[in-house]
Amino acid sequence: MARPAAKVLPAKHLAALAIVAVLGLVLVADFLWASSSSASFSIWSSRVDISSRPTASPPPSVSKKTKDNTSTGSMDISATFADLAAPELQWEQMAEAPVPRLDGAAIQIKNLLFVFAGYGTINYVHSHVDIYNFSDNTWGGKFDMPKEMAHSHLGMVTDGRFIYVVTGQYGPQCRGPTARNFVLDTETKEWHDLPPLPVPRYAPATQLWRGRLHVMGGSKEDRHEPGLEHWSLAVKDGKALEQEWRSEIPVPRGGPHRACVVANDKLLIIGGQEGDFMAKPGSPIFKCVRRSEIVYSDVYMLDDGMKWKELPPIPKPDSHIEFAWTNVNNSLIIAGGTTEKHPITKKMTLVGEVFRFNLETLEWSVIGRLPFRIKTTLVGYWDGWLYFTSGQRDKGPSNPSPKKVVGCMWRTKLQL
Repeated sequence: MARPAAKVLPAKHLAALAIVAVLGLVLVADFLWASSSSASFSIWSSRVDISSRPTASPPPSVSKKTKDNTSTGSMDISATFADLAAPELQWEQMAEAPVPRLDGAAIQIKNLLFVFAGYGTINYVHSHVDIYNFSDNTWGGKFDMPKEMAHSHLGMVTDGRFIYVVTGQYGPQCRGPTARNFVLDTETKEWHDLPPLPVPRYAPATQLWRGRLHVMGGSKEDRHEPGLEHWSLAVKDGKALEQEWRSEIPVPRGGPHRACVVANDKLLIIGGQEGDFMAKPGSPIFKCVRRSEIVYSDVYMLDDGMKWKELPPIPKPDSHIEFAWTNVNNSLIIAGGTTEKHPITKKMTLVGEVFRFNLETLEWSVIGRLPFRIKTTLVGYWDGWLYFTSGQRDKGPSNPSPKKVVGCMWRTKLQL
């Protein structure tokens, strides 16, 4: 029996089918991209397992010299996203923190590092303080935070005895911020209230300068839009001398996760980003979903005329560094952070460099590398040693995207 001849579709039907096929491919590609871009925040671990690094990792006591380009799979990425060349630092692993932390806060007073709050996992946040003693390299002295105090994205600074705690996110996932502020007397371990901010913020730049507590930028209540506002409050010995915050000159560029430093009687803000994860609309748990972010390298200084002046930028864009810095011999040392998203995978890229900003010459340099790339490090310095603890580390030497939340403590002898 002869086969029936195949029917030929009209040209207009063929064109319609082609359009449908193209639209289908676009939707599939968009879904795959969205899935990969959100993975950098959703990969969490409630366990701390530092020994399970990939076998390709360098030994813990040695950091590799880096190349101008690094390979991710079969694709090379430019130096903007790659590790910068840096001298070797010899790292020593110390006692691990009692809990892992991401987006925690830390303040050093003499030989003690007070470590606050932070995520344990995306669904669990800490509400206590741990203390690390640099003199004997031990953890101890745990005590609770006020129940109304934020759990992450805090602004924080000290006068040497009192620690001023400002605003931040209350709860896990991407929950809302609180405008509540507190002060801790580190000698008595007593907490007291401070006047609330005019509006709450996420991760604002915070410092004490010329007798006033300054709070600048951060993200607005939706967690994504950059805030430009700058407020100050007169404080002394852990007490507010005013009942209302005073509006000051806005910051030139808003956003969260930047370092804020007072040096040589000048106020500096360093790095940061515009945009952040947001709560998924309608989600009962305020589930975090990723939105566009721009990480920048800008550095600004507020001068005697209360005008912002732009200073030389960081060698690469850097964010999540609000507690990742220390001042050593009139040089700022910054450890780790995040930089621009990978241009191909669109995933977050972590930073493994240790930067130095010489406050006399206003010059930047890369003075070493961390044992691995990591963000939201909590940094201290004692007796010639540079310390860092906690944060979210990379997936391995060839993959700079974030993976495990850790509580490890490392140190290296710093010679400037």
